[in-house]
Amino acid sequence: MIQPIFLYGAEVLRKKALPADLGDKEGLATLVQNLKDTLSRADGCGLAAPQIGVSQRVVIVDGDVVSDVYDYCKGFKRTLINPVITWESPEKTTYSEGCLSIPGIYCDVARPAKITVEYYNEALEKVTETLDKFCCRMVQHELSHLDGNLFTDNVPPIRKKMISAKLNNITKGKVHPHYNAKLK
Repeated sequence: MIQPIFLYGAEVLRKKALPADLGDKEGLATLVQNLKDTLSRADGCGLAAPQIGVSQRVVIVDGDVVSDVYDYCKGFKRTLINPVITWESPEKTTYSEGCLSIPGIYCDVARPAKITVEYYNEALEKVTETLDKFCCRMVQHELSHLDGNLFTDNVPPIRKKMISAKLNNITKGKVHPHYNAKLK
Protein backbone atom coordinates (compact mmCIF):
# COMPACT_ATOMS: atom_id res chain seq x y z
CA MET A 1 0.00 0.00 0.00
CA ILE A 2 1.33 3.44 -0.91
CA GLN A 3 2.33 5.42 2.17
CA PRO A 4 3.06 9.12 2.59
CA ILE A 5 6.75 9.98 2.60
CA PHE A 6 7.86 11.97 5.63
CA LEU A 7 9.62 15.21 4.75
CA TYR A 8 12.58 17.07 6.20
CA GLY A 9 11.74 18.22 9.72
CA ALA A 10 9.79 15.08 10.67
CA GLU A 11 11.06 13.63 13.94
CA VAL A 12 11.08 10.03 12.66
CA LEU A 13 13.81 10.94 10.15
CA ARG A 14 16.20 11.87 12.98
CA LYS A 15 15.74 8.78 15.15
CA LYS A 16 17.99 5.73 15.07
CA ALA A 17 15.77 2.94 13.73
CA LEU A 18 15.28 -0.23 15.73
CA PRO A 19 16.23 -3.65 14.37
CA ALA A 20 13.43 -5.35 12.44
CA ASP A 21 11.93 -8.42 14.12
CA LEU A 22 12.91 -11.30 11.83
CA GLY A 23 10.29 -13.46 13.56
CA ASP A 24 7.49 -11.20 12.34
CA LYS A 25 7.47 -12.50 8.76
CA GLU A 26 4.00 -11.14 7.98
CA GLY A 27 4.80 -7.69 9.35
CA LEU A 28 8.10 -7.56 7.44
CA ALA A 29 6.43 -8.68 4.21
CA THR A 30 3.82 -5.93 4.61
CA LEU A 31 6.49 -3.30 5.35
CA VAL A 32 8.59 -4.33 2.35
CA GLN A 33 5.56 -4.26 0.04
CA ASN A 34 4.58 -0.82 1.36
CA LEU A 35 8.11 0.42 0.69
CA LYS A 36 8.03 -0.99 -2.86
CA ASP A 37 4.59 0.47 -3.62
CA THR A 38 5.57 3.86 -2.22
CA LEU A 39 8.91 3.96 -4.04
CA SER A 40 7.30 2.97 -7.32
CA ARG A 41 4.77 5.80 -7.04
CA ALA A 42 7.43 8.36 -6.07
CA ASP A 43 9.88 7.42 -8.84
CA GLY A 44 12.90 7.26 -6.55
CA CYS A 45 15.79 4.80 -6.47
CA GLY A 46 15.64 3.97 -2.77
CA LEU A 47 13.52 4.24 0.34
CA ALA A 48 14.09 3.52 4.03
CA ALA A 49 11.37 2.48 6.46
CA PRO A 50 11.73 5.68 8.57
CA GLN A 51 10.79 7.67 5.47
CA ILE A 52 7.32 6.13 5.66
CA GLY A 53 7.15 6.59 9.42
CA VAL A 54 8.31 3.12 10.47
CA SER A 55 11.37 3.16 12.73
CA GLN A 56 12.78 -0.21 11.63
CA ARG A 57 16.07 -1.07 9.95
CA VAL A 58 14.68 -1.95 6.51
CA VAL A 59 15.56 -0.33 3.16
CA ILE A 60 14.95 -1.02 -0.50
CA VAL A 61 16.87 0.16 -3.56
CA ASP A 62 15.97 -0.05 -7.24
CA GLY A 63 18.75 0.66 -9.72
CA ASP A 64 16.45 0.34 -12.74
CA VAL A 65 15.30 3.92 -12.13
CA VAL A 66 18.83 5.25 -12.76
CA SER A 67 19.96 2.67 -15.35
CA ASP A 68 19.62 5.19 -18.18
CA VAL A 69 22.55 7.09 -16.59
CA TYR A 70 24.29 4.19 -14.81
CA ASP A 71 23.69 1.18 -17.08
CA TYR A 72 25.38 -1.20 -14.62
CA CYS A 73 22.50 -0.51 -12.16
CA LYS A 74 20.01 -2.28 -14.45
CA GLY A 75 18.44 -5.10 -12.46
CA PHE A 76 20.04 -4.00 -9.17
CA LYS A 77 17.09 -4.34 -6.79
CA ARG A 78 17.67 -5.11 -3.14
CA THR A 79 15.73 -5.37 0.08
CA LEU A 80 18.08 -4.99 3.02
CA ILE A 81 16.77 -5.98 6.44
CA ASN A 82 18.92 -5.15 9.49
CA PRO A 83 21.88 -4.14 7.29
CA VAL A 84 25.33 -3.53 8.72
CA ILE A 85 28.30 -2.09 6.84
CA THR A 86 31.22 -4.35 7.78
CA TRP A 87 33.87 -2.65 5.65
CA GLU A 88 34.29 0.57 3.75
CA SER A 89 37.11 1.63 1.48
CA PRO A 90 39.31 4.54 2.46
CA GLU A 91 38.81 5.96 -1.05
CA LYS A 92 35.87 8.33 -1.43
CA THR A 93 33.74 9.22 -4.43
CA THR A 94 31.45 12.18 -4.86
CA TYR A 95 28.01 12.04 -6.45
CA SER A 96 25.13 14.47 -6.52
CA GLU A 97 22.47 13.17 -4.15
CA GLY A 98 18.81 13.96 -3.69
CA CYS A 99 16.18 12.48 -1.42
CA LEU A 100 12.44 11.91 -1.52
CA SER A 101 12.29 13.35 2.01
CA ILE A 102 14.08 16.52 0.84
CA PRO A 103 12.41 17.29 -2.49
CA GLY A 104 14.04 19.68 -4.91
CA ILE A 105 17.46 19.79 -3.23
CA TYR A 106 20.57 18.13 -4.66
CA CYS A 107 24.11 18.30 -3.29
CA ASP A 108 27.45 16.66 -3.96
CA VAL A 109 28.25 14.21 -1.17
CA ALA A 110 31.50 12.28 -0.63
CA ARG A 111 31.11 8.71 0.63
CA PRO A 112 33.28 5.58 0.59
CA ALA A 113 33.81 4.27 -2.95
CA LYS A 114 33.18 0.65 -1.90
CA ILE A 115 31.49 -1.06 1.00
CA THR A 116 30.74 -4.56 2.21
CA VAL A 117 27.31 -4.90 3.76
CA GLU A 118 25.66 -7.79 5.59
CA TYR A 119 21.88 -7.99 5.67
CA TYR A 120 18.88 -10.27 5.46
CA ASN A 121 17.01 -10.35 2.15
CA GLU A 122 13.24 -10.75 1.72
CA ALA A 123 13.55 -14.53 2.11
CA LEU A 124 15.31 -13.81 5.44
CA GLU A 125 18.54 -15.29 4.13
CA LYS A 126 21.75 -13.70 5.36
CA VAL A 127 23.66 -12.00 2.54
CA THR A 128 27.13 -10.46 2.42
CA GLU A 129 27.76 -8.24 -0.58
CA THR A 130 30.51 -5.86 -1.67
CA LEU A 131 29.25 -2.88 -3.66
CA ASP A 132 30.81 -0.06 -5.64
CA LYS A 133 29.86 2.78 -7.98
CA PHE A 134 26.30 4.12 -7.84
CA CYS A 135 24.86 0.87 -6.43
CA CYS A 136 27.10 1.44 -3.41
CA ARG A 137 25.92 5.06 -3.25
CA MET A 138 22.22 4.13 -3.23
CA VAL A 139 22.71 1.65 -0.41
CA GLN A 140 24.84 4.02 1.70
CA HIS A 141 22.32 6.84 1.28
CA GLU A 142 19.44 4.64 2.45
CA LEU A 143 21.42 3.12 5.32
CA SER A 144 22.16 6.64 6.58
CA HIS A 145 18.41 7.07 7.10
CA LEU A 146 18.46 4.17 9.55
CA ASP A 147 20.79 6.15 11.81
CA GLY A 148 18.81 9.38 11.57
CA ASN A 149 21.22 11.00 9.10
CA LEU A 150 20.24 12.84 5.94
CA PHE A 151 22.47 13.56 2.96
CA THR A 152 22.37 17.27 3.78
CA ASP A 153 24.24 16.47 7.01
CA ASN A 154 27.25 15.47 4.88
CA VAL A 155 27.72 18.65 2.86
CA PRO A 156 30.22 21.43 3.61
CA PRO A 157 29.01 24.24 5.90
CA ILE A 158 28.91 26.78 3.06
CA ARG A 159 26.59 24.50 1.05
CA LYS A 160 24.38 23.99 4.13
CA LYS A 161 24.05 27.75 4.42
CA MET A 162 23.13 27.99 0.74
CA ILE A 163 20.30 25.44 1.08
CA SER A 164 19.05 26.49 4.53
CA ALA A 165 16.17 28.61 3.18
CA LYS A 166 14.97 25.72 1.00
CA LEU A 167 15.17 23.33 3.97
CA ASN A 168 13.19 25.79 6.11
CA ASN A 169 10.54 25.99 3.39
CA ILE A 170 10.17 22.21 3.47
CA THR A 171 9.61 22.26 7.25
CA LYS A 172 6.95 24.94 6.75
CA GLY A 173 5.15 22.87 4.12
CA LYS A 174 6.14 25.17 1.27
CA VAL A 175 6.94 22.30 -1.06
CA HIS A 176 4.72 20.31 -3.40
CA PRO A 177 6.24 16.98 -4.41
CA HIS A 178 4.46 14.87 -7.03
CA TYR A 179 3.94 12.10 -4.45
CA ASN A 180 2.00 11.85 -1.20
CA ALA A 181 4.10 13.53 1.49
CA LYS A 182 3.77 14.30 5.16
CA LEU A 183 5.50 16.74 7.51
CA LYS A 184 4.89 15.19 10.92
